[in-house]
Amino acid sequence: MALDADNIWQPTSGYIDNAQVTALAKRLGVADFEALYDFSLEQPEAYWREIVDFCGVRFSKDYQRYCDVSRGAPFPSWFVGGELNWVDMVLDNAEARERTAIVGESESGACRSVTYGELGDEVRAFAAGLKSLGLKRGDRIGLLMENGIEASVSLLAIAYIGAIVVPLFSGFGSDAIVSRLKPCGARALITTTGFQRRGRFVATAETLAAVQEDLNGLEFLILKRSADDPSAPGDTPPGSVDWHSLAQTSDDAGASERMSPDDPFMVIFTSGTTGKPKGAVHVHGGFPVKIAHDSAVHFDVGPGDVFCWPADMGWIAGALILSAALLRGATLVCYDGAPDYPDWSRMGKLVARHKATHFGSAPTLIRGLAAHQDIATSADLSRLKILITAGEAIAPEHFVWFEKHFGRGECPLINYTGGTEVSGGLLSSVVTKPIVPGGFNARSPGVAVDVVDPSGASVTGTIGELAIRAPFTGMTAAFWQDEERYLETYWQTVPGIWIHGDLAMRTEDGHYFMLGRSDDTIKVAGKRVGPGEVEEILVEIDGVVEAAVIGAEDATKGQAIVAFITCEGAREDIRELAAARIQERLGRPFKPRAIYIVDQLPKTRSSKIMRRVIRSVYSGQPPGDLSSLVNPEAIDDIAKTIEMA
Repeated sequence: MALDADNIWQPTSGYIDNAQVTALAKRLGVADFEALYDFSLEQPEAYWREIVDFCGVRFSKDYQRYCDVSRGAPFPSWFVGGELNWVDMVLDNAEARERTAIVGESESGACRSVTYGELGDEVRAFAAGLKSLGLKRGDRIGLLMENGIEASVSLLAIAYIGAIVVPLFSGFGSDAIVSRLKPCGARALITTTGFQRRGRFVATAETLAAVQEDLNGLEFLILKRSADDPSAPGDTPPGSVDWHSLAQTSDDAGASERMSPDDPFMVIFTSGTTGKPKGAVHVHGGFPVKIAHDSAVHFDVGPGDVFCWPADMGWIAGALILSAALLRGATLVCYDGAPDYPDWSRMGKLVARHKATHFGSAPTLIRGLAAHQDIATSADLSRLKILITAGEAIAPEHFVWFEKHFGRGECPLINYTGGTEVSGGLLSSVVTKPIVPGGFNARSPGVAVDVVDPSGASVTGTIGELAIRAPFTGMTAAFWQDEERYLETYWQTVPGIWIHGDLAMRTEDGHYFMLGRSDDTIKVAGKRVGPGEVEEILVEIDGVVEAAVIGAEDATKGQAIVAFITCEGAREDIRELAAARIQERLGRPFKPRAIYIVDQLPKTRSSKIMRRVIRSVYSGQPPGDLSSLVNPEAIDDIAKTIEMA
């Protein structure tokens, strides 16, 4: 994969000397990041003991061993013999009491902030309210709220009492909510009466009524009334409990519940290519410790930083971003609204207004910012020192644009990839090494990442499966009440190795690139190609905004490439140009069978393009689970486009 040296970010002495990862390496007595990574795998007991101290992980009872794999690699136990509640790391930080913990900004522009001390008071008060209802350790509690202070308080309070949070996307319909809350036997749902999107109030009343009707086991509906709700104050579902009243209870919550490191604090559902959504289980000694680690090592976050990465609380990014900021003593900036409302200057103004030092964005949003460059970069972005992108593969051209324009050509852009089932990063970057466009310069310490062929052998310079060769902190503790599906999904493709389901490539010089989901792999005349490789070529063409590539059955080649693109402006020759460009770059066998121009591509809230849905529509098959789609109308658009072609 050819790289343009002019587009490679080079670390300055300032970044290297002041980086959190540099301080960690010095404490461990290793020379550089490569030595630190090797140390993390060769001496995990010593590495994680140092991380516990470096990241301020608070054990109320110290652990004896870092990991026990007596049940086998798929079922490790972490920090054996220890006791903790991860929320203590956020709330019991005396040095941070007067520092701003969270700033919440709504789409209307209204802002509220709380210090760490005030956050602790609010969490303990709401925890007392939950306990007053009889909610307790081990209970599952759904969380369906717009991003902001109240959602953050709710998540922390659930974990504080030892209950288990079940995050839900704010745009879910009733079927999607029920399909997640019913399997885990949720006793309560914390939610909102609605939220603003592009100046319009989106009410949740009908959805909540349907949920209550279908979910007989739901005992409590805890409802936060939105400040923008135009309905009458008393117009709420019968039997609901007012969030604010519960948060003002005078009862004493007492100390946080003492938990084993293997006790769950979150069940978060993610859609697979087949079957019902699967509930990844994350534990007190896994997810939070991994995110605190990654926030220091990869995001370079420390006390006093201002962390802004707008995301819905219903996806893994919501809990990740909250933890990445608050576990490191930084200020978290939450935004509830459309990123382009009232125009494309909104994100830049959010960064400028709150003096953000770190800004994270999905590639889809980056493409939108790039298409509106002048207004998107019109605000003062001078406080930024780190950019982050995650959620899907990013084309080098958009990677370079984000770093050069939003980051002024001075900020490193940290590419980060993991997933719902693994908490944090498998591959990422560190600020102490050069960063290539669209790539990753590091494997995350403590995670034995590899790229393998179908037999499990390591490969370099060719496409392979992203794999992990040993248990790692942050991995799901199976799926909720479905260990068989968990084993089938990750551990049985190549026995003894976690196969993540992503295509990747490792270059000879140690950089990594993600090339799409492995179940999206296209095999043309015996030649494998990742959809990301083809999409990267398409989005380089002037006028092409986004692309999704699938493999379609072909009697001669086995599979043929079919592409779907969205465009800006009218270009009659764009199909011919795109086909010729792919053939030129990849070879004649990879010339697409067809290229369709559509208005939009189906995406999840985290901006991942759902190729499996497109593939199903193209082949005339049922599209499967659509609960995670933010724009299901895209399916009809694609079907009509195919029919008319």
